[in-house]
Amino acid sequence: MQGELCHNLARVMLNQEVITEAETAAIQIPAGNAVLLPEGSRIYVTQMLGNSITAATDVGLVRISREEAARAGIIAASQAVQESDENLTLEERVWKVLGNIYDPEIPVDIVNLGLIYGVELIPQMEGGTHVSVQMTLTAPGCGMGPHLMAEAEMGIAALEGVKSVDVEFVWDPPWNQGMMTEEARMQLGLE
Repeated sequence: MQGELCHNLARVMLNQEVITEAETAAIQIPAGNAVLLPEGSRIYVTQMLGNSITAATDVGLVRISREEAARAGIIAASQAVQESDENLTLEERVWKVLGNIYDPEIPVDIVNLGLIYGVELIPQMEGGTHVSVQMTLTAPGCGMGPHLMAEAEMGIAALEGVKSVDVEFVWDPPWNQGMMTEEARMQLGLE
């Protein structure tokens, strides 16, 4: 029942105007600049996927973390909580973190977009695991790139068993729409 309630809350909030209850930290899309939305700002939530939401504001499109959105009263606190993944392997948990990072303008996660070129887990002699991720962007000049990279690094670093994380941008081969999964192409109407 509670899951159904959360789902209904998410459906009600999407595509509706919301007034922030506190000053809200956000990232402008596509420039990647940090901004503070004043308390009482009117925003229009356009996307609620993965670890963040996308909203239209007086300063344009912005990306807001779910935790920040809950703190500012944009979404219910229960919508900021991620599902437990205690039964998954470390590699599965790494891929789950990456699969919860969505392009702020395209409603598809970075895994299905084909932006992840490789994930390597390297056990460390002193214990723990080093995780190395190679990723790209849909366009090399994307201002959101550093934020997507930081979101991946922080999410993976927070996983139990991870000692260190290295996320690297690679540009060869250049990304193209053919790298998207069939699911992503269908979702975007390209199939």
